[in-house]
Amino acid sequence: MMWRALSADWLKIRGKGLWFLVFLGPLGLTAMQGLNFGIRYDYLKGQYQSDLWEGLLGNVAGFVPIALYLGGTLICSLIANVEHQMSSWKQLLALPVSRTSVFMAKLLLCLLLLVCSCLLLSAGTLGLGLILGFGSQPVPYADILRLGFASYAGALPVIALQLWLSLSSRNQTFPVAVGITLSLLSIFSMYLSEWMPLTWPALAWEAESPWLFITSGLLLGLLMILPGAIHFARKDVD
Repeated sequence: MMWRALSADWLKIRGKGLWFLVFLGPLGLTAMQGLNFGIRYDYLKGQYQSDLWEGLLGNVAGFVPIALYLGGTLICSLIANVEHQMSSWKQLLALPVSRTSVFMAKLLLCLLLLVCSCLLLSAGTLGLGLILGFGSQPVPYADILRLGFASYAGALPVIALQLWLSLSSRNQTFPVAVGITLSLLSIFSMYLSEWMPLTWPALAWEAESPWLFITSGLLLGLLMILPGAIHFARKDVD
């Protein structure tokens, strides 16, 4: 049943601006670092000459958490708003599909769209490095893939929370405000305790034991799905 709901959701997001957001984040980060390295090429190449790829990845990674939080917030809000704007919740939930399946289908759609963004970020970073002439050094393909996906795992608790809030509220002002606030706070994650989930996307990349925060993000993200699904299954709809 969930797969039928997911197939329907794929059709509903046409023309809703979601694919624009999927491409905007990774292409924006890539373009920003292209401009950064283009303007200061000689200086940055001299600074990172021992490992040019590490320098590029480090510069990109600093902006990945805020991009994930903002992108996840907007994608969750737009997915939920498809039903809110058309006032189609009653019709949707009257179909022979369980509410839990509806919730999980929308969650899976959100996660798949963010996976596409992470893949585009890795591809864009690889292309930028090659354009800048970093191909003379060994290309760290594993680190390039980890660039987006490690932080993505660390951000899962907040993404699950954002979908829960977005599906629960007809007015998207509050969920979006929460997402923007968390995105801005993530900039100061270096000053927060490492046990705060808000810091996990950054620590999943830069910590000495990144797998601790990747695993923590995955586990807490799964735990956050449970109350969201239960609340959605019991909530009255308009």
